[in-house]
Amino acid sequence: MATEGDPPPNLVKVFHLLVLSFSWGMQVWVSFIAGFALVRQVTRHTFGWVQSKLFPVYFCCLLGSHFVSLAVYAAYHLRELPDTHETARMALYFVALMMAGLNAQRFGPAATEIMFLMREVEKEHGLGNRVGLGAEKEGYAKLQEQDPKYRAYKRKFGRYHGLSNLCNLIGVICTTTNLIYTALNLSTI
Repeated sequence: MATEGDPPPNLVKVFHLLVLSFSWGMQVWVSFIAGFALVRQVTRHTFGWVQSKLFPVYFCCLLGSHFVSLAVYAAYHLRELPDTHETARMALYFVALMMAGLNAQRFGPAATEIMFLMREVEKEHGLGNRVGLGAEKEGYAKLQEQDPKYRAYKRKFGRYHGLSNLCNLIGVICTTTNLIYTALNLSTI
């Protein structure tokens, strides 16, 4: 265990930086690149199925990497009275950890469950087999108007999906901020 004032060994510094970089890279890839590339290549139902398999792994990896980042940072930077920068960084690590936890435990599974319920209704009406989320737009609008159960599913899915996206975006911002701060202060990592 680190004692107060001892700088972390170089191996710990490298490990901490790798974990932080892994988190950020994964967040950027899954949040901004993979989905946009995939949605143009597969049907809506295939896209949902892929996300249902990918997101639990993604959220658990984020949970683990955020926990490790917080633990390593706290072990080597926590003092009796941390300064403002240390307090802010610890808060950012903690918020990112909480957002990943909410997604892993609550919002991700709820959105996936509702997505599969919506999928069954869509299949009954012959929807979801075209490539692109914008495909069959009129059919989805008509289904939403005609089927109150589907409309309720869509509203509930939108709520959970929106909360999941918000948590993910907050996590990306926290990780990005910590990575920038780390890059600007490499000697104090």
